[in-house]
Amino acid sequence: MEENMEEGQTQKGCSECCLKCLSGIPYASLIATILLYAGVALFCGCGHEALSGTVTILQTYFDVVRSPIDALDVFTMIDIFKYVIYGVAAAFFVYGILLMVEGFFTTGAIRDLYGDFKITTCGRCVSAWFIMLTYIFMLAWLGVTAFTSLPVFMYFNIWNTCLNTTLVESSNLCFDLRQFGIVSIGEEKRLCIASENFIKMCESNELDLTFHLFVCALAGAGAAVIAMVVAVSVLIRNHVILTSKSTGRYCTRF
Repeated sequence: MEENMEEGQTQKGCSECCLKCLSGIPYASLIATILLYAGVALFCGCGHEALSGTVTILQTYFDVVRSPIDALDVFTMIDIFKYVIYGVAAAFFVYGILLMVEGFFTTGAIRDLYGDFKITTCGRCVSAWFIMLTYIFMLAWLGVTAFTSLPVFMYFNIWNTCLNTTLVESSNLCFDLRQFGIVSIGEEKRLCIASENFIKMCESNELDLTFHLFVCALAGAGAAVIAMVVAVSVLIRNHVILTSKSTGRYCTRF
């Protein structure tokens, strides 16, 4: 009997410990971090492959040639964007970790483990700085989302024209890269729907794949914006509660 009672108390103690640990998880910060990682991974992975597909389309069907000299042409810009994507992936991997650390250190679970602690002036400044940084990132991702919508719009026009070639073949429409700023005004890189290259491009997988990769990259950027909005809301709420002058015991687990 005594052994059964001790075993039941042990199980009860383990279960209470597990519940206490689970109750200390900052779920909102966790959701924001997971959404941020998912959005950044989707944007960086799909964006990188979409840029590679764009290079193939430009070289194969639009006959655009890479400049032999160190000039700022479309291919150089695409290479720069790829390096930016590498930097974004690395930076937001670190930022996601910091976001989770901030979430855990502003929960009631930390105070239960180490006792009540006072928020120093330095701590409040660091928390406020983190809120400002997250807000800046949110605005930056809004800009990235708007910028990513441009190639989506351009590819949608081409993709939609390929789907309705029979309806517009009599109008002899042409896609001129100069109107998109991809080539200089002096270069004439046009692709008309009656040309052989246009028909080959519509029949190939590169156009369809590249278009949908850009759509996925746009969705990833949108997910990152939502994650930033959630993160800013969480950080502001926790900052306000932790710096409150009230003497009551708060549960800042959010």
